[in-house]
Amino acid sequence: MSKPVVAIVGRPNVGKSTLFNALAGEKISIVKDTPGVTRDRIYADVSWLDRNFTMIDTGGIEPDSKDIILSQMREQAQIAIDTSDVIVFMTDVRQGLIDSDSKVADMLRRSGKPVVLVVNKVDSFEKYMPDVYEFYNLGIGEPVPVSAASRLGLGDMLDGIVAYFPEKDEEDEEDARPRIAIVGKPNVGKSSIVNKLLGEQRVIVSDIAGTTRDAIDTEIIHEGREYVFIDTAGLRRKSRIKEELERYSIIRAVTAVERSDVVLIVIDAVEGVTEQDAKIAGIAHERGKGIVIAVNKWDAIEKNDKTMKQYENEIRRVLSFMPYAEIMYVSAQTGQRLNKLYDVIDMVIENQTLRVATGVLNEIMMEAVAMQQPPSDKGKRLKLYYITQVSVKPPTFVIFVNDKELMHFSYTRYLENKIREAFGFKGTSLKFFIRERKEKER
Repeated sequence: MSKPVVAIVGRPNVGKSTLFNALAGEKISIVKDTPGVTRDRIYADVSWLDRNFTMIDTGGIEPDSKDIILSQMREQAQIAIDTSDVIVFMTDVRQGLIDSDSKVADMLRRSGKPVVLVVNKVDSFEKYMPDVYEFYNLGIGEPVPVSAASRLGLGDMLDGIVAYFPEKDEEDEEDARPRIAIVGKPNVGKSSIVNKLLGEQRVIVSDIAGTTRDAIDTEIIHEGREYVFIDTAGLRRKSRIKEELERYSIIRAVTAVERSDVVLIVIDAVEGVTEQDAKIAGIAHERGKGIVIAVNKWDAIEKNDKTMKQYENEIRRVLSFMPYAEIMYVSAQTGQRLNKLYDVIDMVIENQTLRVATGVLNEIMMEAVAMQQPPSDKGKRLKLYYITQVSVKPPTFVIFVNDKELMHFSYTRYLENKIREAFGFKGTSLKFFIRERKEKER
């Protein structure tokens, strides 16, 4: 079940990053008084009452600016609008309602997305409320007064945001079709792969990085089973600034990954695996999605009997945090191995939803403990009492111990490897939570 995506948009310097940091609970965005300091759109997971959502912070929108950085930030904000479920439109009570706010409001109206209008820097409701009423003139709903810096009014704002989310029952009725997000840097062949699988030129493909305008859902039926491929958009226009290319692809990846069951990370065989690929892969890993790495343009590589192994070693080195990922070598141009993709996706989904009986898990754990003694510190030894699986997507386990401080990361990894030896779990991460239980509670 995907989490809703909420984007905070508005002109530069109205306090978007301050609000983002207040809700995210940590200083993620850089905050300065110079307009345009938040160059990246940055994302965070937010909970309000019993609802969870992903929040995106954007650079400010200057509707008519010719400045290259501001115009790129405008492009980024447009992407946030396109990919979000709810938009928080932020204005500044101190500056009052200005022409640029009206232009941003027009842009948001055209999107057809639900908008929560927020008036920031209202440190005193008594003093500023008459000025807040002026924002009714934007014609996009009732203004919600807040002070992001003082954390005033945030509850009302969050109530307004979650009111637009689907009811829990509706969420639970989501279709069961596998959703596969295709992510990667611009121009690695994401759209070409979808087109080849589809057998028609549905998604625009050209040599300009980022010709896919928006995230596109493509339904493909293979051997009677329906799959939904989410092709992540590239740039809206050609950009020569490499950093900007990277920022766009990261954010697009976040929103696509959020909606998917399995993430297909496409790597350019000619260029090899890069740091940017690692950033995008990290997003999918953090969110516990099923992961398949597709090395595209494999037909363009001169090969000998060692090429594939050398390639795999390099991918495993750069993406060392996800040794479980499945790797495929494909060509969107020739169609090489693309049909095998469905089998791999099916296998990964099966592993993501695999449940292991508690009795079997405890047998594996006890055998592992017998083979390698748990760590000790200052004469006190770690004791493992019990392990059980509590959820799937990704498979999540709770281990009860006598002292969680003694449970080193390396020993958790050792147990994970033992569980993987028994059940495979290829293509999916496993999550472990350590809980303390005193001996007398057992």
